[in-house]
Amino acid sequence: MIGWNGGPAPRPAPQGPMGSVRAGGRFLALIMTVYGLLVIFLAVRLLEWPWGRPITPCLTCLVCRASLTILGIRLKVEGQPTTHPAALVANHISWLDILALNAPQKIVFVAKREVRSWFGIGILARATGTVFIERKPGKVRDQQQQLASRLAAGDRLLMFPEGTSTDGMQVLAFKSSLFAPFLNPGIRESLHIQPVTVQYRAPPGEDPRFFGWWGAIVMGPHLLRVLRAKPGGAVRIRFHQPIPVLDFTDRKALAESCERVVRQGLHTAGS
Repeated sequence: MIGWNGGPAPRPAPQGPMGSVRAGGRFLALIMTVYGLLVIFLAVRLLEWPWGRPITPCLTCLVCRASLTILGIRLKVEGQPTTHPAALVANHISWLDILALNAPQKIVFVAKREVRSWFGIGILARATGTVFIERKPGKVRDQQQQLASRLAAGDRLLMFPEGTSTDGMQVLAFKSSLFAPFLNPGIRESLHIQPVTVQYRAPPGEDPRFFGWWGAIVMGPHLLRVLRAKPGGAVRIRFHQPIPVLDFTDRKALAESCERVVRQGLHTAGS
């Protein structure tokens, strides 16, 4: 898949006046839900701080489930999040992945540093404890140590090893450098990696790539397209069997093993 660029965005089906009505109603509902509960989230975070984070991750799951419902996207979950000390790796299709993957489980995302400045999403990412990394060779060692420390502290990290989002029709090669912290002594003995496959079903009458957000597709128009869409879309989250890190001594072999599982999950998700 080297060199894949996905081509232009698919054209959405005409929606007429009802599309604008849906977009306005959904936008207001999202603002009230997300930012209303964000105020509660921050207040609870201050109160729960001495005991870690026993409550706010549950609020995050609640907000994400509610947001998907508002957008008319049905969430389907197959398998179970592992109970082992674990990190999760998933294919990346859209900004909607944040909602879909956070809805059924308590996790901490690992995202590129640019996400901090994204309109609307940046403040939510910072509030929920997202780990931001920079794609610079000089930062690799420090970031690996940071991720290893978070794993050692018990955080369940979720990464997108493709390094970019796609149209959802394939899985790109996983970048093995992101797997290096998993092999650190002190955590690899008990750590498992759980591959997760994400697959979207477009609303009725839309291109199968409808929810994909890749390449030169701009966030604002894509959000508006999702807000205007008819109900009937869906996202399937498939949790695969966890892979013990102790079975691997090489990060490339570990990355390739996880990649195969996620890709197979995408090809069989409709079966």
